[in-house]
Amino acid sequence: MKYLLGLLLAFALVGSACSSDDGDDAASDSSGSSSTTTTEPPADEPISVLVTNDDGVGAEGIDALVQALNARDDVEVVVVAPAENQSGSGGQTTEGTLEASETTTASGAEATAVVGFPADSVIWALGEGGIEPDLVISGINDGQNIGPAVVISGTVGAARQAAQLDVPSVAVSQGIGEPADFPVAVDAIMTWLDENIDAVRDGSLGTETVTNINAPTCTTGEVQGEVDVPVNPDPGPDVDITAVDCAGTADPVDDVSAFTNGWITFSDLEPTGSRTTAG
Repeated sequence: MKYLLGLLLAFALVGSACSSDDGDDAASDSSGSSSTTTTEPPADEPISVLVTNDDGVGAEGIDALVQALNARDDVEVVVVAPAENQSGSGGQTTEGTLEASETTTASGAEATAVVGFPADSVIWALGEGGIEPDLVISGINDGQNIGPAVVISGTVGAARQAAQLDVPSVAVSQGIGEPADFPVAVDAIMTWLDENIDAVRDGSLGTETVTNINAPTCTTGEVQGEVDVPVNPDPGPDVDITAVDCAGTADPVDDVSAFTNGWITFSDLEPTGSRTTAG
């Protein structure tokens, strides 16, 4: 009898041990299952955009652009622009050390004001300022930069300077009006950025050309759309590049004919242009 009781006790102990092991395995399986997670792919990093202009850091156009860019979550904005209006200065640069100081745009965005030309602002930003942007946007200029105005435009001059320093760039201007209809140019540059941000991010946009965008301010009719057109540097003495009819019917064969008939124009420019150096 004692032998039988001992045998039964041994079987009971073995069963208890097996039950404990099974529980441990189950706990281990449960723990392993609960620790499994799904890793989301990392979101694209915002691109760095340097904003400059030729109307001066306190101008309405640059402020409208900066506000629109700051409302996006895919860009980080740095503003470096001339301290004063430098319209018509083309690609001029200043010899010697540039003076810069902290300031704000009209609505209070942080900015740096450079005493000098638009191209100087880009030079200071990429040099002494230590800024390494993925893209430079110059504007929004108050007044169109089309046809013969392209070569003297400080807005274009700043964008060209950026391209010469190997940073992709775009210039954007709003046509003359009372008041200038800056939201039209804002929409145009935001659309351009949406279409090109991946190329900016992966480095494929390049600096072989500079994009020049001009949006009309329509007092009659409506903006007729967007069109890619070449620059017409010499439309002739009888063509007034400031006269815009957004109900016009002329074919948009170049930037002048397109813009003066109410089209938003996109033109590719060479990175180099007219340049003089101030003492």
